[in-house]
Amino acid sequence: MSYLEYRVKTVPAGLGKILYLNWALVLLLSAVAGVGFLMLYSVAGGSFQPWAEPQIKRFAAGMVVMFAVAMVPIWFWRNMAGLAYGVSILMLMAVEVFGEVGMGAQRWIDLGFIRLQPSEMTKIALVMILAAYYDWLPANRVSRPLFVAIPLSLILLPSALVLKQPDLGTALLLIFGGAAVMFAAGVHWLYFAVVIALGAGLVSAVLLTRGTDWQLLEDYQYSRIDIFLDPSSDPLGAGYHITQSKIALGSGGWAGQGFMQGTQSQLNFLPEKHTDFIFTTLAEEFGFVGGMSLLVLYGLILVFCIASALQNRDRFSSLLTLGIAATFFLFFAVNMSMVMGMAPVVGVPLPLVSYGGSAMLVLLGAFGLVQSAHVHRPRGR
Repeated sequence: MSYLEYRVKTVPAGLGKILYLNWALVLLLSAVAGVGFLMLYSVAGGSFQPWAEPQIKRFAAGMVVMFAVAMVPIWFWRNMAGLAYGVSILMLMAVEVFGEVGMGAQRWIDLGFIRLQPSEMTKIALVMILAAYYDWLPANRVSRPLFVAIPLSLILLPSALVLKQPDLGTALLLIFGGAAVMFAAGVHWLYFAVVIALGAGLVSAVLLTRGTDWQLLEDYQYSRIDIFLDPSSDPLGAGYHITQSKIALGSGGWAGQGFMQGTQSQLNFLPEKHTDFIFTTLAEEFGFVGGMSLLVLYGLILVFCIASALQNRDRFSSLLTLGIAATFFLFFAVNMSMVMGMAPVVGVPLPLVSYGGSAMLVLLGAFGLVQSAHVHRPRGR
């Protein structure tokens, strides 16, 4: 029996695919989103408006998208990887022409019913094209220089376009997410050592070119580095966000101040409390226990994704699942590090918890790909 015949005979058909979904993963995603609804209700002063109700509707729409994507055979998504990547690049270019400006950055396209952020879609499209590339590439060519240069180009092109918006946080997520797929595909570790060395040199160049006509970052991005190193240098200006965030985190203690009882969030001392800094609201109201509970939920999602990838004998499916898991990890790791003062403030939302439309829809669509890989994986006779 050929491999194709084996796939056809072992993959469920029709509505029977629903039984093969990873329902534990569905429940975990719903639990994390539920935490987000609760926090958005709290920061609005005990009201579903203006954040919780729209977020619930978006999550419901996102779940429909996830189930729809999961029902489509994984080979279809493999064939669509090139198109998805190409469209994402075109959309990033379109942002440069008629994108909407917000908070000093040009990152969105206003479609009327939703403000679309193409860089969110690019994160998943990049993982798809890299997984398809390494599925096509023979294993003995993975670490050859020419075949390493190709995925590097695929990573650097969207990263450069996103950095120009400017959006340093998303550009870094693209680079690290792409690197995770390359590492999982078996690219030799020496390449990563060279990149790390170049990265160290780039950091030095960033610092040394500050104040010159050819400085590599915007002034506000240098300010973020300064505030990261010493928030107390401007506690009422550029350091206000992180200073208030640390106060909120510390005041939460072990068990928190109680639901809707957080002083920093309820009295509006905490900026961006419904988006980038929503984790500090959770920690203030539910303390260390609440923060760790959310982290456990995130960890369990990663465990289910990694387990599904390791069990999958289809290379594209396995790499796709690992790449999406790595991107998801980077999302919450960077956000939590940022609000705790362990990383510069780069504007990365907390997945499924922070208020936002395109980020949630794209992320749930990505988990639809994970579910498709899980449902349509080769099974025993």
